[in-house]
Amino acid sequence: MQKFSELPYERPDIAAAVEQYSTYNEAFRKAGSFAEAKAVFLEAEKLDIHLSTIASLVSVRNTMDTTDAFYEAEMAYLNENLPKLIPASKALNEAIVSGPFRADFEREYGRHFIAVLENSLRVQDERIIPELVRESELSVEYSKVAASCKTDFRGETCNFYGLLKHMESCDRAERKEAFEKWAALYESVSDELDALYDKLIEVRLAMAEKLGFKDYTELAYRNMGRLDYTPEHVAKFREQVRTVITPAVSRMREAQAKRLGLDKIKYYDESLVFADGNADPIGGKDYMVNAASEMYGALSPETKEFFDFMTKYELFDLETRPGKHLGGYCTSLPEYKAPFIFSNFNGTSADVDVLTHEAGHAFQCYLGERLIPVSVLQNSTSEICEIHSMSMEFFTYPWMEKFFGDRADEYRYAHLCSALSVIPYMVSVDEFQHVVYANPKMSAKERRAAWREIEKKYMPWRDYDGNAFLENGGFWMQKQHIFLYPFYYIDYALAQICTFSLYDEMKRDRESAWARYLKLCRAGGTMGYFDLLHSVGIPVPFEDGAVEKAVRGVIEEIESAKY
Repeated sequence: MQKFSELPYERPDIAAAVEQYSTYNEAFRKAGSFAEAKAVFLEAEKLDIHLSTIASLVSVRNTMDTTDAFYEAEMAYLNENLPKLIPASKALNEAIVSGPFRADFEREYGRHFIAVLENSLRVQDERIIPELVRESELSVEYSKVAASCKTDFRGETCNFYGLLKHMESCDRAERKEAFEKWAALYESVSDELDALYDKLIEVRLAMAEKLGFKDYTELAYRNMGRLDYTPEHVAKFREQVRTVITPAVSRMREAQAKRLGLDKIKYYDESLVFADGNADPIGGKDYMVNAASEMYGALSPETKEFFDFMTKYELFDLETRPGKHLGGYCTSLPEYKAPFIFSNFNGTSADVDVLTHEAGHAFQCYLGERLIPVSVLQNSTSEICEIHSMSMEFFTYPWMEKFFGDRADEYRYAHLCSALSVIPYMVSVDEFQHVVYANPKMSAKERRAAWREIEKKYMPWRDYDGNAFLENGGFWMQKQHIFLYPFYYIDYALAQICTFSLYDEMKRDRESAWARYLKLCRAGGTMGYFDLLHSVGIPVPFEDGAVEKAVRGVIEEIESAKY
């Protein structure tokens, strides 16, 4: 393999790929034995992996520079043409599920393999190709709008991420000024974002209607691979959060106000944990990557091998710059069995969070692509994948001195507070989407009002200090998942609860906790959600009392800390 920057790209011939899939389908139908059928399936897998790698490469390079006309054009080409593969891919899946070798495939790859294929047949259909193309176009348009936003702050040109650092300043006036600039940036594009979201809702509803779902929510759950639970399960989980975590975070905000010498925490105060400033990394990008190499080298033989691979082939893009897509993510180049980590470093502790959170995703991807022979089983659904990432944040606690020096304890405390306090926001994002798709004709103003009411329900401490745009509900726009990854965000909350269960064991028996974590990573998506959790002894978050049990120790640790 070459370094990421040297990987070649050639536009794929989609028409030829469609023809190749047709050849595989014909060969599969003529197969006289399971061995022959399996061989055809594995050949089709190679083509799947090749095309997925090309799509991933283009997507990464497009997000690295949204102003690059070449990769913008390639994204448009792939978004328009890759859906044309749906009929051929669906035909092969139907042949496996309904053909004479179904039981053989189930014995070979497990019953969950068949369940995944059956679910894909339910949501993949050539009838929705126009809508899939349109959804991709709108997603690219959203990314360009968000990435183009910048403002002047005290002589510095800042995007959203650049302003966040100033919102952690010890100077409250600076925090408030940065906050007002941040809010004004969103307000300046709010009409565009409202219009884009209207169009995304419309196209998603059209897909659900064509596929015979009662609403888009039902289709979204299927798209997310949620085969074990329903919106009703999630609603009960949200209520557990409201009754258990929301009061604890309210107490945490009161304690934070006293620590900062304030009467009440405003929104722009929430990120500042200590009056003399938060613990920031003691080095820049290169220093932190080197420190991460040492950390993963010490954590386990598996993590050492993984991170050495990442650094050897430069599978990172970490620093923010103009035109770069917002946020952070981990993706994969499956043909090379190579994860890739993308971020926007801003000089805060969030940079270290990326090197632990996204590295957790990358670590599981590295293992799954080497241990599991079938691509659809190499990764699980996102509520499991986020356990991989969030748990890695906690497993790396012992090495935080490398990144924060003598302020490592402060970082660990702030990180634990953040892990708990963000959960009510996560469930707010989830409930908002359930409300929106249950009432798709809502106006932009009605959506904002709905968001503000949900915010008050789960985050009663939230105070925007009179900012009209946010007081009227504009804050929902800052979450890109609502636009790009519908119904994803609750998976972070579910995963955090599971992670807290592992964290509780880490403090008692680190080796046992790591063994369970490693088992979960190695299992990939070979089982359903409930079965994966049961296999490693993690309670299912929907169970009565599960949230209270998982967070009890975390709340006690936060409230008994010296801070």
